[in-house]
Amino acid sequence: MESVPVRCPACRRDHTYSPPVYPCPCGAPTSPPLLHGASVAPITHRTWIDDWVTVRCRTCGRHDQWPQPELCCPCGAVLRIPVRPAAEDDGAARSRPDRPAHIPPPRTAPPPRPAFRPLPVRTAHEAVASAARYLKWLGYHDVLRPADRSPVRIDLRATGLIVQVDTVPLPTALRDVECLWLNALTASATSVFFSLAGYAQDARARADGLGMPLFVLDPAGTPHPVNSPADELISTGA
Repeated sequence: MESVPVRCPACRRDHTYSPPVYPCPCGAPTSPPLLHGASVAPITHRTWIDDWVTVRCRTCGRHDQWPQPELCCPCGAVLRIPVRPAAEDDGAARSRPDRPAHIPPPRTAPPPRPAFRPLPVRTAHEAVASAARYLKWLGYHDVLRPADRSPVRIDLRATGLIVQVDTVPLPTALRDVECLWLNALTASATSVFFSLAGYAQDARARADGLGMPLFVLDPAGTPHPVNSPADELISTGA
């Protein structure tokens, strides 16, 4: 793993920083490419844009948003570690030889599924049950509802998957999408969202950038994909 020397501008203490590693949806470990030789600066004011960076997976080429690398100095300063822009990282990738032969080929299309048979949704419990039936139809046969209720609501789990079902009569908010994604990141899982009332515009845009599948449940109990990650999930299945 690459590392860079970091000197705290507040106390002049020297550190060696290694970036965190995150799982790309393709399964490959991914970390932000550090910008060697760039000066660091203490974080005195936080904004959403500054707290996230675009990182390219060097295995599949996918771009995702990951937390901006930071280092906490013992003196109390929090330092933002510069990252090489994704455009420069793309250029470096194109200058390298072709992919190694051990990278697996793209997945082939799964066999046709029988038609999904929905059940009417009249209560929050039925909405969660309908989402669970749909995930099983997609091939997630070990779907279950967690017994414990964590502060970040997780309504369903399956192998490599966590799911939230929003049953309030208002569009799902940006914060709900971000919280589910961060919880999935901690669990090295993929997040999927179902909503009865749709999604706020910024929530949908954020989910698109994170590659999170979004579905809307209609009163008949049929989930409808509302973004391309959801279309992809339907196409590939579990």
